[in-house]
Parts: sequence; structure tokens; C-alpha cells
Amino acid sequence: QVQLVESGGGLVQAGGSLRLSCAASGSIFSINAMGWYRQAPGKQRELVASFSSSGMIKSADSVKGRFTISRDNAKTTVYLQMNSLKPEDTAVYYCNALITPSGGVYLYEYWGQGTQVTVSS
Repeated sequence: QVQLVESGGGLVQAGGSLRLSCAASGSIFSINAMGWYRQAPGKQRELVASFSSSGMIKSADSVKGRFTISRDNAKTTVYLQMNSLKPEDTAVYYCNALITPSGGVYLYEYWGQGTQVTVSS
């Protein structure tokens, strides 16, 4: 069973910082891509930042220069350092990964349970 476990959300004032973590665990053969999405109330889920299979980083224009995605050497944990937070960053943040489970050959998409980030003005 593959799981993505997130941590690090919370309430912060505008201009503050938070760091999110997402750890993949379970019977994993390989992780193809891994990153973060967010969904604000009444809006569609959107990409925040992610690593591709080749290690390239894609990020939303709205977070460039403020948010930084990184990962550990094993590439099973990703982090999202969020600086200069704005009220419009308020959302539920979800970890996402494309993973081939042990013994399998196909890629499956997995989501974390989500962690709330609230930025007060």
C-alpha cells in the first residue's frame, strides 16, 4: 500500500513562511514525478510546483520567487518552502505523485490527504 503523508500546514500572517513536507511510503518500485497542488474554496485544483521524472521543476507563475520545492536524496520526500505568503495562497495543499508500486509495471497517481494553509491579512 502506497501512501503520501503531508505535514506542515497551519495559520500564518501575510509575509510569513511555512514549510510543507510530503513523504511517500509503502511498497514502492519507483517514483516518476512528485509535487504539490492546491485548491482554494470555490476554485479548481492547480499545480503549485513539482518535479518531473527527469528532475525538472515546474511551478506556477504566482509562486515563482516565493515558493521553493526540494526533495531528499532518496527522492521519496518533497518539501515546499513557502515565503512571503499572501492571503491568496490560502488553500488546501495536496501532495501528488506518480508511482509504480513494487511488483507492478504501471504508473499510478496518488494524492495525499491535504493540509490546510491559511494566510491572514
